[in-house]
Amino acid sequence: MSGWSDTWTWIDGTWHEGNPPIMGPRTHASWLGSSVFDGARFFEGVMPDIDLHCKRVNDSAQALGINPTMRTGEMAELTREGCAKFKSDQQIYIKPMYWAENDGVGVIAADPQSTRFCLCLFDAPMAAKDASVSITLSPFRRPTMETMPVNAKAGCLYPNNARAMLEARNRGFDNAVVRDMLGNVAELTSANIFMAKEGKVHTPAPNGTFLNGITRQRVIRLLSSAGYEVFERTMGYDEFLEADEIFSTGNYNKVTPVKRIEDRDLQPGPIAARARELYWEFSHA
Repeated sequence: MSGWSDTWTWIDGTWHEGNPPIMGPRTHASWLGSSVFDGARFFEGVMPDIDLHCKRVNDSAQALGINPTMRTGEMAELTREGCAKFKSDQQIYIKPMYWAENDGVGVIAADPQSTRFCLCLFDAPMAAKDASVSITLSPFRRPTMETMPVNAKAGCLYPNNARAMLEARNRGFDNAVVRDMLGNVAELTSANIFMAKEGKVHTPAPNGTFLNGITRQRVIRLLSSAGYEVFERTMGYDEFLEADEIFSTGNYNKVTPVKRIEDRDLQPGPIAARARELYWEFSHA
C-alpha cells in the first residue's frame, strides 16, 4: 500500500523499509485485539524519556497477559540504530509493539508464550510551536478496569477514543474532552489535559480510567520544580469552561495550548508556553 511516510520496522532481527506484513487472519491480535504499543519521540537529536517508554510497553504486555521478550535497554539501543536511518531533521514517532500470535485458553485468551515484537519508526512531523487546538465535550466516556484493560497501553482501547475524536471533528472541533463513568474529566482523546486558574495548574488525578502519560508526569515535575503549584484532583467539565488557559500534554506533540473550548475563545497562555519551554530544556539537557 502506498501513501505511508518514511518508515522503518524491525522484526525478527531485520530492518524493513515501509509497512511490512506482520500478521495473518489467524494471528490472535488481528482478530481478538491482543496487542500493546507505546509511543516515544526522536526530534532535534534527542529521545526524551525513551527508557520510560520502553519500560511501559513491557508493563503493558504483562498487564494484557502476554510476555514481553525485549529488555528495555536493548529496545532503546535498537531505537537509536533505527533513527539513524532517517535524515537528522526528521521528527520520528517511535512505536514498539507486542502482540500475541496464537490462541490460548478458550481461544479468546492469547497464548502468552506466542508473543511477537516489532519496532516501527516513522516520519511524523510535530505540530508547530505556535499551534493550538479547539475542544468540546464528548458524549462518549472512558471505560473502567472492570470493563477494559485500562492499565495497559493496549490497541483495543483506542477505537473508543477514535470515535470520540471523529464525533468532535464532525462538529468542527479538533479534539474532545472525555469523561470517566462518573462524569469527571479524564483526558482528551489523544492527550492528557491541564488547566490554569489564577496562576495555579490543575489536572485530573489518575483514577485508573485513563493513561497517566509519561509526558504528563514529566511536565508536572518540571512545572513544580519551576515554582508552579500543580494540583492533581477530581475535576468537572465546568471548571475547564471557566479556566484562564487550557493545554494538553502527550507524546505526539508534547505541549499544545487550547484556543477554544465550545464557543469560548482562549488565548494560548503563559503557563502552557512555559511548560513547553521547560520540556524542551529538559529534552536537550
